[in-house]
Amino acid sequence: MLCGLTAGVWLGAAEAPTKLVTAGFSPFTISLCMVAGVFTARWTFPTLLKGTTYVFADLLEKKHLIVWAILAGALWAVANTLTVFAVRDVGLTIAFPLWNTNSLVGLLWGRLLFGELKGAGRGNILKVLLGTVLIIAAAILLGFSSIKAGSSMGAHVGGGLLAALGASLMWGTMYVPYRKAYLSGMNPLSFVTAFTVGELVTMLVLVWTLDGGANAPAFHFAVIRPVLFWLFLGGMIWVVGDLFQQFACKYLGIGRGIPLSNTNQLWGLAWGALVFGELRHADSAHRALVIAGSVLMILGALAVSTAVASAKEQTSVNQALARECDRYGLDYQRTLLAQTGEEFDRSERRRWWDYAIVVAACGVFLFLATEAQRPALSMNVRWIAVLAVVLVFSLVAASMRLYRQTRFS
Repeated sequence: MLCGLTAGVWLGAAEAPTKLVTAGFSPFTISLCMVAGVFTARWTFPTLLKGTTYVFADLLEKKHLIVWAILAGALWAVANTLTVFAVRDVGLTIAFPLWNTNSLVGLLWGRLLFGELKGAGRGNILKVLLGTVLIIAAAILLGFSSIKAGSSMGAHVGGGLLAALGASLMWGTMYVPYRKAYLSGMNPLSFVTAFTVGELVTMLVLVWTLDGGANAPAFHFAVIRPVLFWLFLGGMIWVVGDLFQQFACKYLGIGRGIPLSNTNQLWGLAWGALVFGELRHADSAHRALVIAGSVLMILGALAVSTAVASAKEQTSVNQALARECDRYGLDYQRTLLAQTGEEFDRSERRRWWDYAIVVAACGVFLFLATEAQRPALSMNVRWIAVLAVVLVFSLVAASMRLYRQTRFS
């Protein structure tokens, strides 16, 4: 449960660096640059925590899952692109709550394909369903709280609504490869290493075809240099949150892990309201929506987090695991141990290139930091410090818990 909540904290914070980018670049260029930061971070953290020897041994042992990981990355990139159009046509206020219904899509796929909640008692089913609905309702209230007087939707409202719902469907379906991989015993750190290839390749194709080809700003460093660090930083923070989301999906399942991580809107609102003063001029009605939405989201997260899987439900999940083993010729006992975090021995020896990868990634961030320009945007330094403490505390607490129980397996 802690992984899912920590994922929400970090995924919400990922919006803060991108908020600093006020230049008039196309959404495609901004998305590609952020994905480049994601790619850099995704290869760094698995290397740092497990080493490339471990990661590639895991991938090669389950070669059939590589294509699923790349497919999941492609789905993420397409969904992210759809959100660009949704925000353009109906605004973030309406679009964000719509695509956050991905938790309901994921819950449906988890039940149909992997037997999640099958055999669960009525109390647990009610907790998960009620918690999910409360989180979505809270997202809607928090979204409406950001409406500004005089704001208007774009000219293509219908297309924007369809784009937001399409993003929800894509992101909800993206969790199917996640769960499939983790039922087969793959480590989340290995999965995301292949996942990010699908992300980056798909975004490159989208930018090339939809953003001017070779003339796209994303392919000209001198043009995007002042904002590149902030986009890379946003990508790096997003990766930390997504890694915890991956572990939540592995150990809690789609139906429980995704609603918990969808509390990211609460933390995104905290950065927007407290650091950037987005609600500074809000009236009492808007502030009431913020309070009501925050309370609902907390209650929803509590409901989901207390729905502990029963023995009958765990049996149905093990049956899904057995089907995966039969389909791909995997050893059931070995896969069961890996799926529950009690992984068999595998070398985690660090090679010289592991250290080179980490040093190179740090060098990229340091270089971009020296080239970055601080946007002229008012920020509350005190609240930055408070929220940064929350980030660090959640990272340390969740990491220590994962290490003690699974050693990041």
